[in-house]
Amino acid sequence: MTRTETDLAIAKRGRVVALVIAGAMILWMAAQFVGGKYDLPGRYALLIDFAAIAALIWALVNIFWIWRARQQDKG
Repeated sequence: MTRTETDLAIAKRGRVVALVIAGAMILWMAAQFVGGKYDLPGRYALLIDFAAIAALIWALVNIFWIWRARQQDKG
């Protein structure tokens, strides 16, 4: 891969990570609102919490990958 292709791949992955973080938080907030409004059982809130945590862990792993890729480009 050339330097430009690598930069584009890193930028694309960064955009995907940003969308996952934003989407997970928006869906989590909406689910908390709906759950409170309709008095859903707490197990559903826990399920939504675990799904949001999983999305954020995935994002953290990908952020680490992006950081490593940028470090390799410098050296």
